Amino acid sequence: MAKASARDDFVVFERVQKSYDGETLVVKDLNLSIATGEFLTMLGPSGSGKTTCLMMLAGFETATHGEIRLDGRPINNIPPHKRGIGMVFQNYALFPHMTVAENLAFPLEVRKIGKTEREQKIARALDRVRMSDFGNRRPAQLSGGQQQRIALARALVFEPELVLMDEPLGALDKQLRESLQFEITNLAHELGITVVYVTHDQTEALTMSDRVAVFEDGRIQQLATPDELYERPRNSFVAQFIGENNTLLGEVAEIRDGVAVVRLDTGALIDTKPVNVSRVGERTRVSIRPERVETNPERLSPGTHTLEAEVLEFIYMGDIYRTRLRVAGNDNFIIKTRNAPDQRRLQPGERIEIGWLPQDCRALDA
Repeated sequence: MAKASARDDFVVFERVQKSYDGETLVVKDLNLSIATGEFLTMLGPSGSGKTTCLMMLAGFETATHGEIRLDGRPINNIPPHKRGIGMVFQNYALFPHMTVAENLAFPLEVRKIGKTEREQKIARALDRVRMSDFGNRRPAQLSGGQQQRIALARALVFEPELVLMDEPLGALDKQLRESLQFEITNLAHELGITVVYVTHDQTEALTMSDRVAVFEDGRIQQLATPDELYERPRNSFVAQFIGENNTLLGEVAEIRDGVAVVRLDTGALIDTKPVNVSRVGERTRVSIRPERVETNPERLSPGTHTLEAEVLEFIYMGDIYRTRLRVAGNDNFIIKTRNAPDQRRLQPGERIEIGWLPQDCRALDA
């Protein structure tokens, strides 16, 4: 594979905008740099702009404003087939009348690669996706997972430096999807290719990516590593969209020494980390992950504010217990506790005290 020189700006979106009607922007002033060999996922709900960004990079959509560069050269006016980009779609997009080998030969024939070299590349690509024995079959003779492996092999067969994937595992069942997640990431890192991956599945994004760009309303709300996104969301949208999250509404009563004391709408006081708040009296949405809630206040720092909670539902899930509580007027406050010999099973109707470390609880935008 002809490698691109390693660079932090292998793919660049610079002030890119996209409008379909000349009025409404579906992508708003996007600035993004992707490094050589990076696996970057564009994550967001439907209509957030992530797929439009991928289609502009592929050349199937044209940017209304701004510039897109690949390995240092502007590609806005270069047609898709001349960009040298591999693509994998959710619907596989295999030619049904061709065999697997013929499907893989097609992008090589377009590039005028000779027969001997073509056969070598096809054999190598099929071997990479563990489909070496399927070259003579047609797509209809393959399972969904096998077809997706062939679609991946076709994207890799001409050895591109950049591969784009648009919801490639969306049509597969959970077990197969999880298996292919690891195969795709391992293959990408092994080959050193740059991958831009689009999904609305948060678990997929967290599992596969070096970095994740969370999209909403045509903008990147946060661009970070998976652990930073989950542990340190920058705003309420990211906190709610990534993983399970509890929220409580209130206003800032005090800010001191890196701690914001929030007075909840019920009047109770809690300690939080100030993230999107800066002054007393400001409305805030407090965010706390279910696994960070402590049901034994003795384990908390002295002086930490705690809350009374009523147990509404207790669910045994094997490795964890999932408990739904009524807390400060919120009837869907979830806590997750490890299934361990010293962990007491809570009973519906029981009243308990809960709390958390201030650094695990974030005061975000209201």
